[in-house]
Amino acid sequence: MSGARVFVLCVLGVLGVETAPLRAQFQMPDPKEMSGIPRPVDDLPSGSISVRLIRGALSNNITDHEVQLHVGDTLLTAKTDEAGRAQFDKVTPGATVKATTDVDGEHLESQSFAAPAQGGVRLMLVATDPSKKPTPEAAPIPGQVVLTNESRIVIEPGDEVVTVYYLLDISNKAQAPVNPASVFMFDVPKEAIGTTLMEGSTKQASVQTPRVRIQSPFPPGNTFLQIAYELPARGGTVTISQQFPANLDHLAVVVKRVGDATLSSTQITRQQEFPVAEGTYIAGTGGAIPAGQPITLEISGLPHHSALPQWIALSLAVAIVACAVWAAKAPDDDANARTAERKRLLAKRDKLFNDLVRLEHDRRSGRADDRRYAVRREELLAALEHIYGALDSDEPGPEPADRATLAA
Repeated sequence: MSGARVFVLCVLGVLGVETAPLRAQFQMPDPKEMSGIPRPVDDLPSGSISVRLIRGALSNNITDHEVQLHVGDTLLTAKTDEAGRAQFDKVTPGATVKATTDVDGEHLESQSFAAPAQGGVRLMLVATDPSKKPTPEAAPIPGQVVLTNESRIVIEPGDEVVTVYYLLDISNKAQAPVNPASVFMFDVPKEAIGTTLMEGSTKQASVQTPRVRIQSPFPPGNTFLQIAYELPARGGTVTISQQFPANLDHLAVVVKRVGDATLSSTQITRQQEFPVAEGTYIAGTGGAIPAGQPITLEISGLPHHSALPQWIALSLAVAIVACAVWAAKAPDDDANARTAERKRLLAKRDKLFNDLVRLEHDRRSGRADDRRYAVRREELLAALEHIYGALDSDEPGPEPADRATLAA
């Protein structure tokens, strides 16, 4: 998710989209999300643990309230000061600790963690603010949703695959929940592998490959759907065709530049490359896309392994089979002696061929350096040529110079 978030921030900057609300979202998280998470610090004495107790917001400290610190089987207590903090000093280094308290019948506790030997630890316990009661939901009404211009398609090339992210911002502009006329669902490309929901997606979403679905109704405001899948890229080119069940206000695509990767689409009207710390990215934008109209993207120039070693291995296999068929039909004057020698040659040939296939596999997977590969390959081909020569002449020839090495 962090990589996809970097991509989104990059494309927002390039496309000139207002990013202040997004930055504010990351800078001002819900305190409840931080509740109970220990944070190592160096502004406390070594072995000290500070627990801050608040109600709902950072500005609402809970003072003069007892907090417990469980240190192994030992229970320590302290009361919060005017800043809402209870501090425990000289906690045994390495001991497993956990902070707990109860506020208005609500039990709060932190994650368990090891007391530090150097520096201290700060954490918060956040109680629910009773003044903020949820408003009752209105009854759902018929309506439509749209994919806002904050929606993105992000593509990250890998080793003979590309990872594709759909970061969709679905907007319901009505004041009440809406039920679209048809179910909000779509199929990812049939070649997609491992389609998954990402963190931050609505709980109404589900995936049963290849189908992605969101259960109605859609609440007022924004609903987020973030999915990822992989596509094979063995030939260095990947074509993505995707349609969504709602109007897309603005097409935005981000591709991480790997090798000579390029992005092309008739629906992209503007494209730009830009460097960031994580590498170079290609950002493409286009106009609105109606619901049901396919978005077609082609990413070419991707790094991929050559198919030549596979063709070499296949050709050798065909040659071996052809030789075996020919040898089986050849006249044999001295059946016993010639058959025994031919079996020996065939066994040697099979071993050399298997060694050659294994060498090609090691090179493809990076387990053999180029120098070792070139020398060993020449040895194997020379030995195979000798074997084939002996088989063709139907008479045993002298042993190859590297026979002892190959037999080892």
